[in-house]
Amino acid sequence: MTGPDSAGPAPRFDILLPYYGDVAQMKDAVHSVLAQSGEDWRLTVVDDGQEPSVPGWFDELADPRVRYFRNERNLGVTGNFNRCLELATGEYLVMMGCDDLMHPNYLDVVRRAVDAHAGVGMVQPGVKVIDSAGEPTDTLADSVKRKLYAPKEPGPSLLGGEELAASLLRGNWLYFPSICWRSDAVKPIGFRADLGVIQDLALVMDLLVAGEQLALEPEVCFSYRRHAESESSAKAFTGARFAEARRFFLETADRLDGLGWSQAAKAARHHFSTRLHALTLVPAALRLGHRDGARTLAGFALGPARRA
Repeated sequence: MTGPDSAGPAPRFDILLPYYGDVAQMKDAVHSVLAQSGEDWRLTVVDDGQEPSVPGWFDELADPRVRYFRNERNLGVTGNFNRCLELATGEYLVMMGCDDLMHPNYLDVVRRAVDAHAGVGMVQPGVKVIDSAGEPTDTLADSVKRKLYAPKEPGPSLLGGEELAASLLRGNWLYFPSICWRSDAVKPIGFRADLGVIQDLALVMDLLVAGEQLALEPEVCFSYRRHAESESSAKAFTGARFAEARRFFLETADRLDGLGWSQAAKAARHHFSTRLHALTLVPAALRLGHRDGARTLAGFALGPARRA
């Protein structure tokens, strides 16, 4: 560990950076956090990799606002998310992507939201999407999010309950790494260990069922990095992640039916946007010779929404 002792006073905002991967992009992410205003925040980096130069870089950084931890063993994505939650002691937390960027106004926007909506569970600020080179981009996924699923209100707003649950289950328009969360709402729930891809939406559903609300602040203050899906990766076309998604959506539909949230349950059961995503991968799977994967993807996309 490097940085200030964890026994010191808790910040208002814990910015958590679960790290694995590109060193240069991680450094850019850290510098973007260090550009934030105020003295009510702390950055905690939890390193789940083995890059030899990283611990020394944080030693040289020697910034009292930064804590650095390296896991003794690889915990994986969800495990490292939960390790970050364990280390958070502030009133609010952000689980930032290690290749994303905060704009200098990020905490100003978030402070405005939590001050305007005391006790709000989540804040979704305005986001700009960038590509692997850091240039602005507008992918099909982001265009669909913006045009079909995201709320059309031009100003700040407060959302929650079945209406928000149904909206997100039709198409998850949130940008998870940019969200600010109220710590005492999130920490008791955590991230489900049985989910490796859709754990962020699962957390949001748990919070909405518990009565939490989401504040929207449209001012852009965060850059979310969207990497192109690698066509050389067979894993992208096995359909395994869609099997996980189907299980989550059908479990969620049953749960919401039990609560009387019939519209949200219907949205979960049909999960159109996820099925459409699977369908868009079929041509590339066939082109690259992944015929079994193509059949799996097509079955997910075009098969019955309900359990057999």
